[in-house]
Amino acid sequence: MKVAFMGTPEFAASCLRALLESRHRVVGVVTQVDRPRGRGKKLAFSPVKELALKQGLPVLQPSSLKDLEFLRTLREWGPEAIVVAAFGRLLPPVVLSLPPYGCINVHASLLPRYRGAAPIQRAIMNGEKDTGVTTMYMVEKLDAGDIILQEKVAIPPEMTAGELEQELACLGARLLVRTLDLIENGQAPRIPQNEELATYAPPLTPEEEKIDWTKEAVKIVNHIRGLSPVPGAYTLRGEERLKIYRARVWQGDKKIFEGKPGQVTAVFPQEGFLVQTGEGEVLILEVQPPGKRVMSAAEYLRGYRLKAGEYLG
Repeated sequence: MKVAFMGTPEFAASCLRALLESRHRVVGVVTQVDRPRGRGKKLAFSPVKELALKQGLPVLQPSSLKDLEFLRTLREWGPEAIVVAAFGRLLPPVVLSLPPYGCINVHASLLPRYRGAAPIQRAIMNGEKDTGVTTMYMVEKLDAGDIILQEKVAIPPEMTAGELEQELACLGARLLVRTLDLIENGQAPRIPQNEELATYAPPLTPEEEKIDWTKEAVKIVNHIRGLSPVPGAYTLRGEERLKIYRARVWQGDKKIFEGKPGQVTAVFPQEGFLVQTGEGEVLILEVQPPGKRVMSAAEYLRGYRLKAGEYLG
């Protein structure tokens, strides 16, 4: 089958790699415009663009999906199906109706749960025990098309969003190839979504990155996991941001220091430090000081003095 691919981040690149290794033929790639990244804020290619260029595939980066030149080129590619994975933009009707087999989306949740831009992060932040990947036929409404295939995976209690994304990317890539095989053979199911069960995963906001120590410990840990490694949850130490990437709910038998939310209640030089929350305590395991690399909390304690009784936030 001739396929046009639309995607941007590494999750999408995994799907593109699987297509390139399958019997289906990728005729071209559409990705987001180059954006500044890193400390120098230099323009950088998306993972999908990097892979496409290495494979010698034509790449389009339209500012508008209704642009006439873009649509003309897309038609010239002659795709029988368009595959979309973490593209980051809604497709207009003129694109949805272009390929004879339709537009197929790979979405990192068990639809109709967690429709939207941040299904992986939101699932972890909400303390979900499982999630998965769905392939579906695309319609104008966000992530609301008929389901083709789904597969579930468990979310271990300390898994971060980054780790879960890697697992779901591999799963989604396999599921995508199976989906296209079924479509080409006329065997793909169409399972309507139950709108009453739909939930949404809106984009992350900068305001959500700051840790609220008044919440209970388990919610704070889930919040940290859900934002790790990007964009990263943070707390304030004085006027500086201290990013926190790993933490766990403290299971000690007794409090070492009776504190208030945000107060450091104990320091363990070989492991990390405890912070009091609105309910329970959190053991901080991995951090990043301003302008420094990510490090273990134990390493942070060796270079930055932190004492019980100090307040964060």
